[in-house]
Amino acid sequence: MSTTAEIAQRTVADAIWAPSVHNTQPWLFVADRRHINLYADVSRRLEIADPDGRELMLSCGAALLTMRLALRSLGYLATVRLLPDPILPELVATVTWRPFAEPTGYERVLSAQMRRRRSHRGAFDTEPLPSGLLAVLRQDAAREGTMLRVVADDARRALLAHATQAAEHSVRTDGARVRELVRWAPAPGSAYRDGVPASSYPARDDHTNPYYPSRDFAHGRGWGLRSLSSAPAARSTGVVALLTTNHDTPADWVNAGQGLQRVLLTATAHGAATALHTQPLELPWLREALRTQLCDGAFPQFILRFGMVTQVATSVRRDLADVLFTNEDR
Repeated sequence: MSTTAEIAQRTVADAIWAPSVHNTQPWLFVADRRHINLYADVSRRLEIADPDGRELMLSCGAALLTMRLALRSLGYLATVRLLPDPILPELVATVTWRPFAEPTGYERVLSAQMRRRRSHRGAFDTEPLPSGLLAVLRQDAAREGTMLRVVADDARRALLAHATQAAEHSVRTDGARVRELVRWAPAPGSAYRDGVPASSYPARDDHTNPYYPSRDFAHGRGWGLRSLSSAPAARSTGVVALLTTNHDTPADWVNAGQGLQRVLLTATAHGAATALHTQPLELPWLREALRTQLCDGAFPQFILRFGMVTQVATSVRRDLADVLFTNEDR
């Protein structure tokens, strides 16, 4: 039987591998006896791109789902109190656990992907997704109170692509937004343990049809991963989807992050990769247009593309000592 401190360390060591906007890793964990408090680290919020803290809470939601799975992989049952203190809005959740229940096969599979999952940035191969995967991903999203809406209609796919292009152009021509992005895009060989390293995005952005541009982390410097092959090959946009919630409160944002992480881990377990786009959702007027035109009035939280590709990207994470504390430490 592990000690409380050992359980907390093993749980948080997995949780920090959750995805976060620009890999800001905007979370802190405080362990106390048989519970862990998950806090949003507001010092890491994107002040320009995320003034309301929506993406901050989405990121923390992904970490929360990973905590739950990490505890299940250890054989514990987790209980979550979401946003338990209205006086402390940065306290995202209090997680307690009790022994002892063997994880299911499904939970074991997802847990095995927690440190393997990587965000994809770019195009996909033309190979189709595994049969039945989209149905499973929809079920995963629904488990966390969210909805995965596949955008199958060509006109709607083109509309969403155009919105992503317009938003990316807006970001690249806004000096304040560019400076904020630069803060989280370290140069190759950097010792930083956060941000988006050059080892996690391609040096060349493939222009698929329709075209969903990636963030310009290199800012024209030629950073990024070179193609595995010099031969031209057909590239695919992949299957496009929107992850939505019925409401748009901080609790919905946290749940959307949980739904996202469950979807990402399942896709990874089936050999599929996922690309995320949030540029249009950072512009209020454009997000509202997508909500009314593509989401039946629901609130879009993520734009996703699923596809098959050989992933060679690597990522970085902060040391455990930088994010895990006890009450005595604070």
